Amino acid sequence: MNLDDFMPGIEELVEGALEEDLAGGDVTTDSLIRPHAQGRAHFLAKANGVLAGIEIAGLVFHKVDPFLKFTALVRDGSQIKPGDVLANIEGNVAAILKGERTALNFLQHLSGIASQAAEYVDATRGLPVKIMDTRKTIPGLRVLEKWAVSVGGGTNHRMSLGDMVLIKDNHIAILRKEGLNIRQIVEQARKKAPKGYKIEIETASPEEALEAALAGSDVVMLDNMSLDEMRRAVKLVDHRAILEASGGVNLGSVRAVAETGVDWISIGALTHSARALDISLKTVVF
Repeated sequence: MNLDDFMPGIEELVEGALEEDLAGGDVTTDSLIRPHAQGRAHFLAKANGVLAGIEIAGLVFHKVDPFLKFTALVRDGSQIKPGDVLANIEGNVAAILKGERTALNFLQHLSGIASQAAEYVDATRGLPVKIMDTRKTIPGLRVLEKWAVSVGGGTNHRMSLGDMVLIKDNHIAILRKEGLNIRQIVEQARKKAPKGYKIEIETASPEEALEAALAGSDVVMLDNMSLDEMRRAVKLVDHRAILEASGGVNLGSVRAVAETGVDWISIGALTHSARALDISLKTVVF
């Protein structure tokens, strides 16, 4: 994912985050720090992980004060360790302090997502499977969170409801009351959805997975199936459709899931449960 394609929205997001934090000004800094004091600060890694969001942090400081000089020393996607200096900021000390928390919020959160995605990718290394994210994202942060997943080596699933047809359990429950089975649901979607759109459907058993594949579903989700059920679904479907494992996958189980032969593993925890990576900002005055 190329962040440049989304930059107008990202700039608006950063501006909103700063407005949220500085709505009443910074009474502490304004009360204690000389208005024209100059200094230097640097971001310091305090944990192992994958860096994501260093340029977003730079954008934060630019929005606070265009005259601040921000120099990234480590690129997004790099492995970092405690003690690594990630970036330098020079200029007005008050401006640096006013941008500190917002910049760290973006940097720690996005680096946490990238680091967790990398852990899942590493856990399945050598197997032909994609680690996928979901739409379980913080409202307003989806682009950045999904970008962070890709920085960590993961793959993005649909960005929004308009990207593909994904028939979930609630759709199926409604349509079953109208008398439709899995095959008929897929066929209706194929007939009525915009031409060229991929179709995916959630299934609850290997037999349903086969029914969906034979009906022409491009992707078949194996929802909360056991390892034995996944292996059976892989055998039954036999490459007629992409198989996506979903539900309850964690770092301890992801390799076993990948070894069943599924093509994709979608993990909501990549975004909704990522732990912020420990990064700090240290400041000195000239």
